[in-house]
Amino acid sequence: MKHLIRLILNLFPRKFLQRIASWAVPVAGLLYVGRGRECPMCGSRYRRFMPYGYVTSREDALCPRCLSLERHRMIWLWLERHTDLFERRPRLLHIAPEESLMRHFRKLYHSTNDYITADLESPLADEHFDVESIPMEGSSFDVIICNHLLEHVENDRKALSELYRILRPGGWGILLVPEDRSRETTFEDNTITDPKERTRLFGQYDHRRVYGRDYDDRLREAGFEVERIDFSAQLTEWECRLYAPGQDDLVVVRKSVDDNSIT
Repeated sequence: MKHLIRLILNLFPRKFLQRIASWAVPVAGLLYVGRGRECPMCGSRYRRFMPYGYVTSREDALCPRCLSLERHRMIWLWLERHTDLFERRPRLLHIAPEESLMRHFRKLYHSTNDYITADLESPLADEHFDVESIPMEGSSFDVIICNHLLEHVENDRKALSELYRILRPGGWGILLVPEDRSRETTFEDNTITDPKERTRLFGQYDHRRVYGRDYDDRLREAGFEVERIDFSAQLTEWECRLYAPGQDDLVVVRKSVDDNSIT
């Protein structure tokens, strides 16, 4: 199964996969019926989650029902346990919206003005724009969620500056990227254009960089305060096994309440 999934991910365009995933994956999920795992987002139980990955397939990764991956389940648990987002429903911009999170956020938010999704091309999004030039007023969102997008962007520093601009003072965001923590600095080379070589070097054909331990510095350069959370360490061994949230850090950024920059 993992080899078939990897082949499909690399063979078909992402827009096509986004359109068929909501019905095709649950059908394949019938092979995983059981009780060993539970998705904290949709409540579904499986003997284990499905494998997923463009280059190396990760076991226990994809929820067959709501399509959540490890990082989505980690984010959901953190939002549920450590924020008031579910009760207060702050104005939220969700960039490059993952179907799993988007589906649940749409149920949570009653106003389309308070929950806005955006992407350059995705048919799932409400708005379509380049994150390097966001056509929205400064200080207009309380929360920004933007995961696994910056590695695709030509000028990620410009994108981070734009995300900082539209976040209100006192606002916060979750900005996750694929990281190689063994690297001191981020590796990027725009002269590499061959898809196979990009896959070999960056982990995916449409990635432009591999982030290293200096990712936090890039966030701070944009103006953000950065909090890196080892979320799996906050869970019991039983919860880690049940929810399979992965081992990645949760990266939370904040805009100081004292920020007086002109927006």
